[in-house]
Amino acid sequence: MIEVTKMNGQKILINPHLIELVEDTPDTVLTLTTGRKIIVKESRQEIKNLVKLYRQEFYAD
Repeated sequence: MIEVTKMNGQKILINPHLIELVEDTPDTVLTLTTGRKIIVKESRQEIKNLVKLYRQEFYAD
């Protein structure tokens, strides 16, 4: 799971395997495979880095 911050400041955990699309519009919008969209404070690059770190840790075990 990766931790992201919603626009209201609430921190949530998201399964990165469910992220289908990350858009800058100018807010960062995550579209999940379920069709749900979540607007977060982190940039597209930050999301990319979080997913990359998650995968490194996930596959290292």
